[in-house]
Amino acid sequence: MDSEKWWRVISAALLAGILCFHCLCHAQKAPNYTFVQQAISAPAVSYYDYIIVGGGTSGCPLAATLSQNASVLLLERGGSPYGNQNITNYESFSDTLADTSPTSAAQHFISEDGVYNVRARVLGGGSCVNAGFYTRASPDYVSAAGWDSRLVNQSYRWVEKMVAFKPHLLPWQSAVRDGLLEAGVLPYNNFTYDHIFGTKVGGTIFDLDGHRHTAADLLQYGNPKGLTVFLHATVQRIFFRTEGKLRPRAHGVVFRDEAGVKHKVYLKKGSMNEIILSAGALGSPQLLMLSGVGPAHQLRSHKIKVMLDQPLVGQGMADNPMNTIFVPSPIPVEISLVQVVGITRLGTYIETVSGINLVSQSSTTPQRNFGMFSPQTGQLSVISSKQRTPEAMKALRDEGFRGGFIVEKVIGPRSTGHLELRNRNPDDNPCVTFNYFKELEDLKRCVDGIKIIKKVIQSNAFSKFRYPYLSVQTLINITSNLPMNLLPKHVNSSTSLQQFCKDTVMTIWHYHGGCQVGRVVDPNYKVLGLDGLRVIDGSTFLESPGTNPQATLMMLGRCMGVRILKEKLAKKNPVFNFKKNKMKAKCNHVLVLY
Repeated sequence: MDSEKWWRVISAALLAGILCFHCLCHAQKAPNYTFVQQAISAPAVSYYDYIIVGGGTSGCPLAATLSQNASVLLLERGGSPYGNQNITNYESFSDTLADTSPTSAAQHFISEDGVYNVRARVLGGGSCVNAGFYTRASPDYVSAAGWDSRLVNQSYRWVEKMVAFKPHLLPWQSAVRDGLLEAGVLPYNNFTYDHIFGTKVGGTIFDLDGHRHTAADLLQYGNPKGLTVFLHATVQRIFFRTEGKLRPRAHGVVFRDEAGVKHKVYLKKGSMNEIILSAGALGSPQLLMLSGVGPAHQLRSHKIKVMLDQPLVGQGMADNPMNTIFVPSPIPVEISLVQVVGITRLGTYIETVSGINLVSQSSTTPQRNFGMFSPQTGQLSVISSKQRTPEAMKALRDEGFRGGFIVEKVIGPRSTGHLELRNRNPDDNPCVTFNYFKELEDLKRCVDGIKIIKKVIQSNAFSKFRYPYLSVQTLINITSNLPMNLLPKHVNSSTSLQQFCKDTVMTIWHYHGGCQVGRVVDPNYKVLGLDGLRVIDGSTFLESPGTNPQATLMMLGRCMGVRILKEKLAKKNPVFNFKKNKMKAKCNHVLVLY
């Protein structure tokens, strides 16, 4: 592999990778999902009560819930996470994020801002490729969203019984926790799933044996007789009926299987039956546009028939910008993902990761892990891009790789952008612009977060993990020279914190928007101006919830599934008493419709 190609691989992993835990663990045994099939085995035409497009973080719990009282088809464009050690195990999962092949579970894209990113392409969605941090949304967020807090809490608990765990803190994470307290990020809230101001230990979807538990695990709650899942099923567009209708009504979809063969799926007769998009912040607005729902001028430019001129589809795209400082350590550190978080009142969160994995367990030859949060990236500043060959990187001293990153993430960025179609191919990524730090308020929050990180590094609690002769300014200088993104560097990026934030901005994979509530969908997530179609995923969010959205996305799928079934049962039997009727689900769990 020539150096240029090697650096392309490094760069992709650098901004998309996460550390691996150094543990001895094995591939998680796959559940016996008799209802999961390859799309190539699908009939040419089929019919269901509900068609869900996207088997991701919201789609899986939604499908499992609806299957209790309806026939449900879940269409996922990726494959299964089970049996894939890169996904399942700590020690090798960053290989998935570094994988740029057409079958990778993490599909890479670069925003128009020049920032590396990924979107999931696997059953279980982002929960299969993320760092695993689990935390709920705040009560204020729940209230602002108009959700029923009682049902929300029940739905969180439903999710947590299957996929959430308490992490075991080791020295690096403990030092950052104590450093945050010294820096005044108070009070200490110990271990909790709740979103509370101060410093806390959050949950994780990795169990103590080192196995990842994803949204795909929530399909165990499903009714095998009511649920069908097709893998490698890429939906091309949604069908609408217009004859005799006051407004278009969604009634089917067409998808291609792995061999490129088309299959059509239609809704069964029934006014309550629906198509539900859960394809994510990029996939859902993209599919709406491909189906003729979006800005008319953009659709016509791609020769797409306009079904509904909806200029707000693809608007309001936002991504929580992340910036970091690399801290080399004079002593060995553990391998850790995000476990501790400082939730400040300044509009920023402080988190940390640490460690290194010298050998990729899924590779036949030893190689360095070039994850973005991997401390060996601190050595990249002393090696030119043309010299970053596998041999050169292997030659670096292991002592130079010890350490970790302390990061800050801006809460609810005011800066927003937009998404546009690149072409008519649903397999290709659309063009997306996030406009990081366009609004000065976001930039101020970043600077405030970096100042807190400086206090943590200088704290007594963290002193054993830093070289006394390396000032914080030196660490900023090192970090500012790392190839974090494709943006041009500025001479003052290491001296001006404002310029440092702009020049070293990265994603934390919490992008959202494109089909927002009140703009594209109503509070019940029904697409405005259409019938028979909802969107239930992160594209509907005005802001990303909590310090990580995955818990809330899983909750939302469950919560909306319960609400939809409640509506359906109420229409069939207006005197139905929801508080006394129960529907049994798998695994001895009970679905109670409130």
